Amino acid sequence: MASTTDFLVIGTGIAGYSAALKCARAGSVAIITKKSNSESNTNYAQGGIASVISPNDSFEMHVQDTLKAGAGLCRLDAVELIVKNGPSAINELTEIGVHFTKTDGRLDLGREGGHSQHRIVHAQDLTGREIERALIEAVKSNPNIQVFENHIALEVITEHHLRKKITEPDIVHCFGAYALDIQNNIVKKFLSKITILASGGCGQVYKHTTNPKIATGDGIAMAYRAGARVGNLEFMQFHPTSLYHPEAQSFLISEAVRGFGAYLTNAAGERFMERYSPQKELAPRDIVARAIDAEMKKRGEACVFLDLRHLDAHKTIEHFPHIYKNCLKFKIDITKEPVPVVPAAHYMCGGVQTNLDGQTDIHRLYACGEVALTGVHGANRLASNSLLEAVVFANQVYEHASKLLTTEKLDIPEFPEWDESGTFSSEEWILIEHNREEIQQIMWDYVGIVRSNLRLERAERRIQLISDEIENFYKGTKVTEALIELRNLAKLAKLIIRCAKIRKESRGLHYTTDYIQTDDVHGLNDTVIRTF
Repeated sequence: MASTTDFLVIGTGIAGYSAALKCARAGSVAIITKKSNSESNTNYAQGGIASVISPNDSFEMHVQDTLKAGAGLCRLDAVELIVKNGPSAINELTEIGVHFTKTDGRLDLGREGGHSQHRIVHAQDLTGREIERALIEAVKSNPNIQVFENHIALEVITEHHLRKKITEPDIVHCFGAYALDIQNNIVKKFLSKITILASGGCGQVYKHTTNPKIATGDGIAMAYRAGARVGNLEFMQFHPTSLYHPEAQSFLISEAVRGFGAYLTNAAGERFMERYSPQKELAPRDIVARAIDAEMKKRGEACVFLDLRHLDAHKTIEHFPHIYKNCLKFKIDITKEPVPVVPAAHYMCGGVQTNLDGQTDIHRLYACGEVALTGVHGANRLASNSLLEAVVFANQVYEHASKLLTTEKLDIPEFPEWDESGTFSSEEWILIEHNREEIQQIMWDYVGIVRSNLRLERAERRIQLISDEIENFYKGTKVTEALIELRNLAKLAKLIIRCAKIRKESRGLHYTTDYIQTDDVHGLNDTVIRTF
């Protein structure tokens, strides 16, 4: 069973939908998504999208804030690209139907950690959900786009699937992807002239994460296995403040809350951020996350607290209605009591390496959004730059890919159907299904906010054993959604550890007790790895 289109988009966040809507101008588009079309990291993004709107702001200020947060590893041309296209990106989203919050007829601009000006365009505290809503409506009304829900990509299709031996000098091409139709338990071929990875991040590789269950790093794992370069995977951004509650599943408390004026305190009610940064609560996320981690370990406490009690209660509820209502579900009134919070894995700053057009090493395979390493975020993402990067690079992909579609002969060979041989034994699956939790615990304990050579070595040994077990099971078993995700999580864990071991310094989101100092002689390079 096969579907053939001009464009195949894998993922339905802001990057995937933005790219699909643009590409639909040039040809037919198929979108595959693991779950319902609204389940994505975008949908959970509370804060907003950064853009220079205020007359007190400037492109140069936004660029400099981004470079400072990125700790020396941002690509200036990539940063300038997204910043200068920020206002037009906001206009495009508004035209699509996104209802951004306004005050007196003008966009209400928030401020978050690391930003020197108010430049966060938002839709109350549910910006991602509002953007996703508008994009879904636009996609549904576009006759050139077909969405396949409950389909999980297995592998991107390249010459490898023709049993052709690929050597490094050869150009590898992408011709689409094999995907499992989850409901019907059938592997399908989605053939395409252009394939766009917009599959999001990999927060589920960690025990505590703000990411939804689908964020298992599928795109990074698939691209790596196909021969694309991936890099900077040591830079996992831990959001400093997720709700600490056994039933909250690491519910995100937006950085905008601290931008609004909330204090971080320990159990004794003492503000502690001034001991770690002159910017206090508005320091970049890596500094705030490490400060919280240090405070918790030093005092032997399970969490710290966000205190909003000194702020106007009515305005707090008005600005953060979603956070207010969700905390009330757990019997926490954020206007009357401190909110218990802990850091949680939030955003992958590394990914599949691309150029400014979103091209990967594999011809006809593009990447945009969190799955991609574009050079924008460096060693630490500046708050609310992610949604902006996704929109701008989705357009870059469209501009380049649509021209490729008309200027290059893009023939698709005859590829074999997916080999579904093998048997599935529920008894054997029981023996390895616990590996997901084990991977998450190992990564949290040894490859978290603070690392060391010893921790990384221990993690690598344990993850390798688990990975071997999963691969042996995978080779002789009919694929399932759970097995595909487990295999990808194991691959991501290995890749994150490899990148972390390469970086012999502390920089941005990567902090190791063996190399506390930043090394500007040897450290100003991306940690890039590939299969061959």
